[in-house]
Amino acid sequence: MTITHFPRPQFIRNDWQSLDGAWQFAFDDDNKGLQEHWFKGYNFPLTINVPFAYQTERSGVHDPSFHDVVWYERTFDVPSDWNERVVLHFNAVDYETAVYVNDQLVGTHIGGQTPFSFDITDVLNHGEERVSVRVFDPSTDETIPRGKQFWQEAPDSIWYTRTTGIWQSVWLEHVPHASLQRVRMTPDLDQGEIRLAYDVSPGAVGLTLETEISFQGELVSSEQTRLVSTTGKRAVNVLGLHIFHTNFHHDGRTWTPENPNLFDIVFRLKDGERTVDEVTSYFGMRKIHTEGGMFYLNNKPYYQKLVLDQGYWRESLLTPPSDDALKRDIELAKEMGFNGCRKHQKVEDPRFLYWADHLGYLVWGESAASAFYTEDAAARLTREWIEIVERDYNHPSIVAWVPLNESWGIPLVRSDAMQQHHSQAMYHLIHSIDGTRPVISNDGWELTVTDLCAIHNYNHGQADETEKYEVYKQDLATIESLLTSQPARRRIYANGFSHQGEPILLTEFGGIGYKIGGDAGWGYTSVSDGETFVKDYARIMDAVYASRALHGYCYTQLTDVEQEINGLLTYDREPKVPLEAIRQINDQWHHEIR
Repeated sequence: MTITHFPRPQFIRNDWQSLDGAWQFAFDDDNKGLQEHWFKGYNFPLTINVPFAYQTERSGVHDPSFHDVVWYERTFDVPSDWNERVVLHFNAVDYETAVYVNDQLVGTHIGGQTPFSFDITDVLNHGEERVSVRVFDPSTDETIPRGKQFWQEAPDSIWYTRTTGIWQSVWLEHVPHASLQRVRMTPDLDQGEIRLAYDVSPGAVGLTLETEISFQGELVSSEQTRLVSTTGKRAVNVLGLHIFHTNFHHDGRTWTPENPNLFDIVFRLKDGERTVDEVTSYFGMRKIHTEGGMFYLNNKPYYQKLVLDQGYWRESLLTPPSDDALKRDIELAKEMGFNGCRKHQKVEDPRFLYWADHLGYLVWGESAASAFYTEDAAARLTREWIEIVERDYNHPSIVAWVPLNESWGIPLVRSDAMQQHHSQAMYHLIHSIDGTRPVISNDGWELTVTDLCAIHNYNHGQADETEKYEVYKQDLATIESLLTSQPARRRIYANGFSHQGEPILLTEFGGIGYKIGGDAGWGYTSVSDGETFVKDYARIMDAVYASRALHGYCYTQLTDVEQEINGLLTYDREPKVPLEAIRQINDQWHHEIR
């Protein structure tokens, strides 16, 4: 992915430098690189195109076999006018990472889905600099959060080719000694305010923080605060007299998929009249809550029409081939009448959320899961979720969190108290660091404590299986029938837990298999031509829309992925049928909550 944009889209500084591109690369199958001090200089035999994993075509290596330890190296120059702190950023590396700069270890990180960074100022040569990276990613370990990455060499069933090592951008940033370090932006729609919580470096204490907020080029607020500590909070009214109209008439300042209005915000640290640090960002004024068994967006019931999005590409697997590819996936989904996605078993590149924010697209944030439960697996997932929420909290497009899916990583949760506690712990952990979004305890079935009742059901059958279809339709019809159904022979709630009135959504279903071109594989049902595909899609959606209990859905799935040919689009994002045909079916039932 050629990077021409700032890789952290909600906290932007001007002084930065991409390190994406050609790196030297080596497999370390004998795990001798540390003992032989490869980080002090080594004749790496391969060249890899970062940020693409070695398993991908785009990497230039394209080797899908097991290599659990890999090394990277490249040189770089720091601009001569970067005379304060220099920070080295990794947006995501899978799975355990050690980073060396000029022969010295500058830091380590465990976790494959979230960003990390190291201040490298004190180890720089102020000439040619060298960075070396060692990554350990155990290919067959089923207790790490691996999501859809298969623990066998060849992809099969619902499992895909693995991703090892650097798979999102690497970059340098020039950061002032006195700097803004972190901002949380929480919209309070009912009060018409954006609530800001910020951290600054110790060197910023005594300086002035200037905050400017604008909407569509018009200045809304400009305030200055003298900093007396490294942390602070404030609330800024950004709706003013518009608040009545915003809450009841939608005057054009709230964020929705239909009208994704965003406010721009600039933070400046000032020493007198001199600007010491400047960061730009944006936010959306929107509110999510549940009430009376319904999902609400901006105090109005809202029906979610989501599509399952695996976030894989043929030539690059988990790494998007370009920024335009991320944008295009959203545009294609919206053209088909979907208003959002469940990003499945993956923490997507933050540029995806940037486009979701700007284009108007709901996102259920999910992470990769482990396959089995151990105490280590529980700790690993917990650690990653703290970092996931920290990274993505400010995005208005994210409207739900999904820490667990289909009892992956908690296979005995139906009756095992320890695994039930883990499910509840993840639910409460996320609520303890984000009180603004619903959390689904175990998407699919065997739920514990949850804000949304998310059910998976693929039992619609082939078009000629009318009896099976009628049972499927009856299962979706009412709250009682949904809660007593047992898709995949799993109960909807784990033992000791029950529905507490939360909204019910069908969050996986469909999956019609339709072979286009040379790709072969499977779907939950299958058709042989486009006309039949459209008819079968309409048949399945008729059962969903006939339900008086469902308050949203997530169709499986946006694209084909490797051996799964159950996408609305091919693996290369070509429509299998006219997009308008899908849209007409999705639009047949408008956003009225019944």
